[in-house]
Amino acid sequence: MPVFRQRRSGPQRAATIVRGAMAAGVLFAAVTAPAQVRVIEVLADKDSRYKIAGEKKPEITVKAAEAIVLRITARRGKSWNRDGSIHGFSLLRAADHSKVDGWDLLLKPGVNEFQMQAPAEPGLYEVVCTVICSEYHEGMKMKFVVLP
Repeated sequence: MPVFRQRRSGPQRAATIVRGAMAAGVLFAAVTAPAQVRVIEVLADKDSRYKIAGEKKPEITVKAAEAIVLRITARRGKSWNRDGSIHGFSLLRAADHSKVDGWDLLLKPGVNEFQMQAPAEPGLYEVVCTVICSEYHEGMKMKFVVLP
């Protein structure tokens, strides 16, 4: 089947070339300059405690709907799930302890990375472990604050 190509005059051709170059430039800029995503590093330790380097009492603070990467290093406690999960990382609303959708993470031994989006609703939240990891499991909690 023959291909039909329309010939354009000088000004039309120049405008088409400029539009194509602009589109390519925008695409190139979008590909080469990704937005910086903050990495939050947490240790889910063998003593059934969440820890953040440099913080005596670990707390995560984010902006509403902020894109983040959670890099959680998990160390095996005294017990674990049959699927090999040794800790959990679930986000609950502090007011009513309801789960936040998409924030029920299971952690395997070693480094676990999750690309997440902070809740859109500002307020106080709580991170809890959902895997019975030891007799101290109930105390495995951490404050999570979402700013406007």
